[in-house]
Amino acid sequence: MRQKNWHDQHIESMTFGQKLADMIATGMGSWKFIIWQTVVVVIWMFLNVVALMQHWDPYPFILLNLVFSTQAAYAAPLIMMSQNRQAARDRVQAQDDYTCNIEAKKEIEALQIHLSKIETEKLDKIMEMIQELKAKQ
Repeated sequence: MRQKNWHDQHIESMTFGQKLADMIATGMGSWKFIIWQTVVVVIWMFLNVVALMQHWDPYPFILLNLVFSTQAAYAAPLIMMSQNRQAARDRVQAQDDYTCNIEAKKEIEALQIHLSKIETEKLDKIMEMIQELKAKQ
């Protein structure tokens, strides 16, 4: 079984509201949302200017402005909640990365000490062999 990392633990600890806020923020921050919203606005304006149907929101589109204001009033706090959670996740990840880097540094330092000892032992052995060769000559 795989050990859970910080990201898995974070996902499991999220409430329904937090997951919903993240989904809304992700959706509203996409090109798909911008394109669909633009299509709806163009159709809304076209139908009200051309008057194929009864004018339910004549120019200057006060109802459309109210809809956008309401959307912004709900979207902004949801997006901010999602950003705050992302910042918290980033802090946890940064701390996890820092801890991992410290452990890796300790391991690298231990390896360097070990390699230095091996190098010293090799040099000592080479010097010993040179001394023996000089003694034989």
